[in-house]
Amino acid sequence: MDINHKHKKGKQFKILFFLVILLIITSIISLGMGTVKIMSRDILNIMMHKLNLFGIEPYWNENYEKIIFDIRLPRTILAALVGMALSIAGTTYQGIFINPMADPYIIGASSGASLGASIAIIYSINFSVLGINSIPFLAFLGSLGTVILVYRLAKTGERVSVMTLLLSGIAVTTFISAFVSLFTYFSDHKLHQLVFWMMGGFSSANWTYVRIIIPYIVFGMIINLIFARELNIMLLGEETAHHLGVSVEKLKKILLISSSMLTAASVSVSGTIGFVGLVVPHIMRLIVGPDHRILLPSSAVFGAIFLITADIISRIIIPPTEIPVGIITSLFGGPFFIYLLRSRKEQIF
Repeated sequence: MDINHKHKKGKQFKILFFLVILLIITSIISLGMGTVKIMSRDILNIMMHKLNLFGIEPYWNENYEKIIFDIRLPRTILAALVGMALSIAGTTYQGIFINPMADPYIIGASSGASLGASIAIIYSINFSVLGINSIPFLAFLGSLGTVILVYRLAKTGERVSVMTLLLSGIAVTTFISAFVSLFTYFSDHKLHQLVFWMMGGFSSANWTYVRIIIPYIVFGMIINLIFARELNIMLLGEETAHHLGVSVEKLKKILLISSSMLTAASVSVSGTIGFVGLVVPHIMRLIVGPDHRILLPSSAVFGAIFLITADIISRIIIPPTEIPVGIITSLFGGPFFIYLLRSRKEQIF
């Protein structure tokens, strides 16, 4: 059994290593795609020249460096960070609620974050709390408040019905979306910003956005990874987890806050991008298994690959027009959601 366990672990780490290599390849492809196509060889040489490696002398158009470092690199990094954050949040929500249907979009975290960000934009609210500016801060409050509301609505006594949770999430999301739509209707000159939040995308990505969200995303990811073992125990059921020494309610509160932080940070810079937290964890669970110690990092890396790929598609599907990334993920995630409903009715309900 010990040999089988070691073999399984070795296989899981090989998969994770393969995903990291695939992420690097996808990122290089992303840096080369756009109105101006740049060869992969040139991208690697430009990167090495910038890092003063191997003494490579520039032979390329000088505009290439500006395109890569001022436009495409921050966009690619931002897409990767958001993909990681939403995937880990989705994996964690599914672990907490022991259900493959839970994700930041479906249980209302994304819509709540969008509402908070919309309020900041419409009313030009500008302040800073511990270095956090108004948009991500209000997005965080909106995300956390919405998740707590959905959880409270679904809770009966000490139990949370999964079907009630999903229905509560859909109802609250619809209600909040009505407010966001109302803000959009009366937004006037700020209409473009609000439409960006509603559709989601990385067309406005820059290094400032990357610097803003890195601390929140790194902190949230570390917290969720720390509690990977407890998430594994939660798979046995809340009552069993309690008997095994897990403080279930405390665990839920900590992970709901950290996952809301991940969601809020993502929405604050990319707008609402749905279904990443639903699709990615499910695919990775089929590949690496349910152990959150490997599932969480694997989902993070694959989430980055997934969203970078979606961003590439958004840029090349109807050139030179860019399709919002949120539309691409919804076109893929919608049918996947229906597939889960049909194939896992007993587990879901």
